[in-house]
Amino acid sequence: PSSEESAREGPGQEGTGQEGTGQEGNREEGAGQEGNREEVMTAVEVIVHPDSESLAASVAARLITSIIDAQVAHGDAGVVLTGGGMGGKSQRAVVANPAARAVAWDAVDFYWGDERFVAATDPDRNEKQAYDAMLSALPIDQARVHAMPATGGSWGDDPVAAADAHAAELARVAAGQGASGGLAVPRFDVLMLGVGPDAHIASLFPEHGETTVADRTVVPVTDSPKPPPTRLSFTFPVICSATEVWLVAAGQEKAAALAEALAPGADRNRYPAAGAVGTRRTLALIDESAASELPDSLRHRS
Repeated sequence: PSSEESAREGPGQEGTGQEGTGQEGNREEGAGQEGNREEVMTAVEVIVHPDSESLAASVAARLITSIIDAQVAHGDAGVVLTGGGMGGKSQRAVVANPAARAVAWDAVDFYWGDERFVAATDPDRNEKQAYDAMLSALPIDQARVHAMPATGGSWGDDPVAAADAHAAELARVAAGQGASGGLAVPRFDVLMLGVGPDAHIASLFPEHGETTVADRTVVPVTDSPKPPPTRLSFTFPVICSATEVWLVAAGQEKAAALAEALAPGADRNRYPAAGAVGTRRTLALIDESAASELPDSLRHRS
């Protein structure tokens, strides 16, 4: 896979709280980026891989290269991980890739776009899956792992308080990067998202109210159609603040959703994956099965 330019500049970030951000049509101004956001959203580049194994290896190689590029440009990197089957496969592929030794892993901040609001040891947690697949095998700085709260912690079983606490954590990191005013989020060099068979991303589900939230960075989700019902999720302004957004999906069961979400003019409230765009680049990294209902004009082969 090709690397991005090695001197990327991250988007500007402003803000330290859950203050509102503007919304215009189907386009969010990215959180904390009002001054620097590109006026035209990046087009989605669809890159099709033969199967899920080659997809995982490709995602891992791209991630390693992108982290190195960000560290050259900024001295560190911010990565938003995704869970699910492809998330785990890609993370294991990072550990297996010899190029991972070139990364300064203690200079990477790790985040998640959403989390199941369950106990910290629950195997459904994206954080635990990432530790099992990748983080425990790398020389990371634990202080730079910004996991969303679990139940039974400082906020008990209150998802509203937990969402507010994680928003405050994002604001704290953002302030350390020099952000001020408006919604505050850190610099995300790469933000990865799985895509559900209903085109949901993170825990933003079709025609649920969380897809329209524009004045908060993290929201509680209490009626997820997919178990467990209670979750925490980034909002669209946060997702769209990332320099690069990668939609990662494999399997025939994702094909119809991807065809709808990647169609021109798709409604992100009905197909949330349609609203996930980066400020510099947006990639749909998918396998042949997931691409089976896309028109040939959208396909690029890896």
